[in-house]
Amino acid sequence: MSRRISDTLRLLGEQLDPKRRVVRAGDLIYRAGEAFDNLYILNSGICKMVSLTADGREQLVSLSFRGDWLGFDGLADGHYGADAIAMDTGEVWSVPYQTLLDVSKVCPEVLHALHTSMSKAIARDRDSLMSVCTLPAVARVADFLLNWADSLADRGMRTDQITLRMTRAEIGNHLGMTLESVSRALSRLARDQVIGFATQGRRDVQIPDAGALSAFVRRHLSAAPALLQ
Repeated sequence: MSRRISDTLRLLGEQLDPKRRVVRAGDLIYRAGEAFDNLYILNSGICKMVSLTADGREQLVSLSFRGDWLGFDGLADGHYGADAIAMDTGEVWSVPYQTLLDVSKVCPEVLHALHTSMSKAIARDRDSLMSVCTLPAVARVADFLLNWADSLADRGMRTDQITLRMTRAEIGNHLGMTLESVSRALSRLARDQVIGFATQGRRDVQIPDAGALSAFVRRHLSAAPALLQ
């Protein structure tokens, strides 16, 4: 998977000649409501999508990692639907949508890469919704950590320790939980020895055995139908 992502990025870099921009934590890539002109590709780093609810509260919608495309939410009505914000130092490529369409006519591999990314984004949103709707709080947090680790593994990065570039409040916002519930869930996972903490600030989460974390989620998932009755 890591090689496939690297190969795809190489293809896109060569065929699309994107505009490259270095971003740092907190930098805005695009804002909700802006006119849709470009799609963006994350060459390195992590970013988050944040939208406003009807009552004006911020909602963390999703996370994106190296190789992910950003801006699909602008295709429908010509305006981006959420803010895209960098969470650490990285590089973002911007590609005019018209350029993408033109290149896709002569290079089917680019169109395939676009469709693949769209499909993954749909599947990721579906899985995130299922997690929020069917899993108890502690399993939601475990599933969140597992998905983060899996995303890093797909990109050839270490997964035995991940640095959470989010506050407990942001994690809770994303998972439909309170800050206190997130803290209790992390403490429960640590007591059950499926995760550990490498630093006093508890931002560096150790995952000694991803299989054990996955099994923890599956145990709760098997009871999910009862939650829907």
